This record gives sequence, C-alpha cells and structure tokens, in this order.
Amino acid sequence: MTATQSLLAVLLTPLVSAALIAFFFRRMGKVASAISVLAAAGIFVFSLLAIRGAAGESLTVSWDWLSFGDYSVSMGFLFDGVSATMLTMVGAVGFLIHLFSLGYMADDKGRARFFGGLSIFMFSMLGIVLADNLIMIFVFWELVGFSSYMLIGHYLDTDEAAAASKKAFIVNRVGDFGFLIGIVYAYWHFGTTNLSEMHGIVAANSELISACIAALLMCGFIGKSAQFPLHVWLPDAMAGPTPVSALIHAATMVAAGVYFLIRIQFLFTPEVLTFIAWLGTSVAVYAGFCAYGQNDIKKILAYSTLSQLGYMSAAFGLGLPGVALFHLITHAFFKALLFLAAGSVIHGCHHEQDIFKMGGLLKKMPITSITFLLGTLALCGFYGLAGFYSKDAILVAAGLTSSPIFILLTLGAFLTAGYMGRLFWIAFLGQPKSDAASHAKESPLTMLIPLIVLAVLSVAGGWIGFWPEQLGGLIKENLDHLHHMSGHDAMHTKVLILGSAAWVVGLALSLFYYRVGAKEDRLAKSAPPVYGFLKSRLWFDEIYGYYVAKIQQRIALFLSFIDVFVIKGILVRGSAGLVGLVGMCSRSLHDGNIHSYVYWFLAGLVLLWAVASGLL
Repeated sequence: MTATQSLLAVLLTPLVSAALIAFFFRRMGKVASAISVLAAAGIFVFSLLAIRGAAGESLTVSWDWLSFGDYSVSMGFLFDGVSATMLTMVGAVGFLIHLFSLGYMADDKGRARFFGGLSIFMFSMLGIVLADNLIMIFVFWELVGFSSYMLIGHYLDTDEAAAASKKAFIVNRVGDFGFLIGIVYAYWHFGTTNLSEMHGIVAANSELISACIAALLMCGFIGKSAQFPLHVWLPDAMAGPTPVSALIHAATMVAAGVYFLIRIQFLFTPEVLTFIAWLGTSVAVYAGFCAYGQNDIKKILAYSTLSQLGYMSAAFGLGLPGVALFHLITHAFFKALLFLAAGSVIHGCHHEQDIFKMGGLLKKMPITSITFLLGTLALCGFYGLAGFYSKDAILVAAGLTSSPIFILLTLGAFLTAGYMGRLFWIAFLGQPKSDAASHAKESPLTMLIPLIVLAVLSVAGGWIGFWPEQLGGLIKENLDHLHHMSGHDAMHTKVLILGSAAWVVGLALSLFYYRVGAKEDRLAKSAPPVYGFLKSRLWFDEIYGYYVAKIQQRIALFLSFIDVFVIKGILVRGSAGLVGLVGMCSRSLHDGNIHSYVYWFLAGLVLLWAVASGLL
C-alpha cells in the first residue's frame, strides 16, 4: 500500500464507519460501538503505514473537486513532518478514547448515535490535518463544528447539554465568519488558496505578507482554540459525555486552531505574532484564576485546557511554532489522561462531579487515582514527565524574548499547580464525603487500559529523542534553534529553579489552604467576594448575555422594521406599499371602543379649529 492509498484509507475509514452506523446500525448500540472502535484502530494503523510509506519525505497530492468558470477548487493532501506528527497523535489518542467509551457509554441508550458522532468527528478532524488548501480546511472546519455540536448535546434530555451545544456552535460561527472573509481576501491577494503555493509566493516576495489576512484567518483559531474573547463556550461544553471532553476539548478540536496557525505561519507579521503571544499569555493566567472558582471536576480541567492553549499560543507568538506543536502533543497525552480519569471517577461515583462530594477515592479507585496523579504531575511540569519538557521550552523561549511574558507564564504554572493540587487533595484523599464516594468502585478493564497507556505516554511522551525519525522534525528544529540562542544555558537553569519552585509551592500551598478531604471550599467561606469573582469567570457570560438580550435583539427588531416596512413595503412595492402601510395604520385605529372614537373625534375637531384659526 502506497502512502497516498494509506492517507485515503485514513480519511475514508471513519466516514465509512459513520455511514454504516447511520444507515444500518442506528438501533444496535453494541455493533455500532464495535464498528467505531475498529475504525479508530484502523485510522491509527493506516497512519503508521502512511508515515512508513512517505519515508520522511513531504507528499503532495491534489485533484480538481469543483469548477466555476475559470476557477476550480482542488482537493488534496499535504503530508509532511507536521501533519505526520499530528496524525499520529490524533490516531493514537482517538483510539484510546474510543476504547474507553466502550465501558463509559455501555449503558447509554444513545450509544449508537454517540459512536456515529465520534466517527464523523474523526473524519472531520483528519480532514483538517491532511488538507492542502484553505477551502478544504474550511469545509472540514465546519464539519468539526457540526460534529462537536452533536456530541456536546448528546444528552438530549438535559437543558444544560442543549444550551452548551448551541453556545459552542454559535460562538465558533463568529470566529469562522472572520476565517471565511480571510480565505476570500487571501484568494484575492495571492490568486490561490493552496498552502504550498501561497508559501512559495511569500518566500519569493515577502512584501506580499498581509497583516490583515493573518488577522482574519486567526479568527478561526480564536474560536476553535477558545481564546479571548471567544473562550466562553469551552467550560460549558463539559455538559457533554466525558469521552467527548477528552477527545474534542483536550486533544483534537481545540488543538486544531493551534495546528492551523502552524500551517499558515508564513503569513504572520511580527506585529500579529506579538499580539498572539500576549493573547495566549493573558488567557493562560486568566484561566488559571478561574479554575479556583469551580467545584466541578470537568470544568476545572476545562479551564486547565484554556490555560495550556494559552501556553501554545504564546510559544507560537514568540516565533517557535515547533515548540507550540511540542506542547500540543504532550498536552494531548496528559490532558486526555486527566479527562478520562475524571470520567472514570464520575463513572465510579455514580455520575457525581462535585469534588467536595468525593474524597477517599485513592483507596476505592487506586488505578484511576494513580494515573490521575501522574497526569496532574505532568501538567504541573514535574521533572522528567512529558509536560516538563514542552513547558520548559516555552518558559525558556519567553525568558529569552520577553521578561513580562516569562513572569506571567511562570505565574500561570504556579496557578496550575495550585488548582490541580486542590482537586487532588480534596477528591482523592481523606474520607468519602457522600454516599456516591463511599460506594465508589474501580472502573472496568476497557476503561483502565486507556488510562494506563496514556499514563505511560504522559511520562515518556516528552522524550523527543526516542521519537521515530519521521516525526517531530519541526519540533527538533525549533528546540535546536532554542538551544543555540544566546543565554540559553543560564535561562534554562533559571527556569529549572523557578519552574520547580512554582509547582512545589503551588501544590504545598493548596495542601495547606484547602486541607486533605475538605468538605467545603475554604475560599468561598473565608473570602466570598473573591470566590464569587472567580466563579463568575469575570462576568464574560453576563456581558455577552446583556449584549444579546438588550442590544442585539433591539438592533434586530429595528432592522426587521426597516426591512418589512421601508424596503419591502415602500421601496419595493412603491405606492401600493405606502397605501398598504397607511391602511394598516388606519385599521389599528378601529378597535371597536366607543371611547377611542370619541377621543379621535375631539382630536379632529381641535385640529380643524387650529387650521381654521391659522395656528397651523
């Protein structure tokens, strides 16, 4: 099998799986889940075959898809070291999450629909990874939005899931609108939407780089990767099943925005890159604070995802897209582990998600607890674990480039250790604080195997020297560049000291402040205004709600009036419309109330007297 055939198999396998489930096995949950899991395994196998077939060489395949006069839309693959690395991660993590879902969704009545949605999502995500032009990326981009809407709203009988899915869909459409305008502008500016062709044009004439194009295309990244101000959908999306949170909101969909930035890095001006760096840094710190106001285990992890996406954005903005990709990969390992371990906790505690109603889970669920601890340490940047290497590189880059960004990202690392320590001390240690926790039991083997594998990856996934030669080319290139920067050794030593201090002090202070097995949030009790401020998420949802309810709706009503009465009624229909408008107003005067008629009669007499007297 050639590399091209393997790539076609990668893309078509989940599509065939979704079609089979939709048309033949909608009411056969066990069969549907088996087909979807086998498809996920096939994706991973075909990905390895494609990497082997390409033998480290870039592969470009393209063919015409649609034609409009002199313009044709092509469809094709761009397969290089970056897409190979991303493809391997998506395939591996996707398969493990599918396997976990077998146990987690075993009793769900909509299991067939769930696994069908997973297959559609995998098809869409893989399309983004392999696409060679902006139009094809946009098509799969929207399919990802559709499939995420379906998966987030899986629990049809809950208002929370319905509201969360609509919120995610609408907020992402705002970013996608800017993305679409950017694609149109890029075609008008370059005469093509093919990534390789645009790169060649820019390389030949760097003056053609447009900050406006980069800014518009970046809107898609802001929406998908939940960056400010379109970040509000991600925490609410935790209303969906936990495997969805692991797949979409930890390892793949939110990372698609960062991956897209890496694909179009040649379009960015220094000014736009600086903006991205500061945007990511701000989100990293903001999300770190917001996590302290959450008691839901999944929402805490959601804000952690926001924070780590901020680190990726900062790395990209600092001019090191390979380092951003490195953290994207390691984050996928340990954050998927944390979400799945949280899912195991929720499953074992009979769907309880409040950490202050857990406690004592280390004894009840030892494997889940240990794997969660490993994920926590990897997230905090514990020396030797996956998160340490990627976060260390980001902090070194920040320290060598911008001291304010370095200070803020170090603060973000401290905050991360604090809220993750708070979660672990309260939920896993101490004594059970509810009947659900008292009767908690370890998850079945189908759920534990993915946890163990992801725990291994969270430990060893950052040892890039052990990666296959075909993977991580851009990562290794950027790391080598970073190592040869002036002052690297001194800054690396500084980061080792400060970074270690950040997670040690963060974990220690959280242990001291929140105590093991606390039954209530000490921050909420001792400092209600601070806790309320953090829990409110800085009132962004209230601000958006006010805008929609008070401003947008009134503007919409005004525009509707202009459309119906002015444009359609007068400008389009002319005199007939004017007469109709006068007639409608006249009819409104005839309400059948004798008092109204008397008032109008008196008003007419007054008007007639005023005209006769020369007053009007």
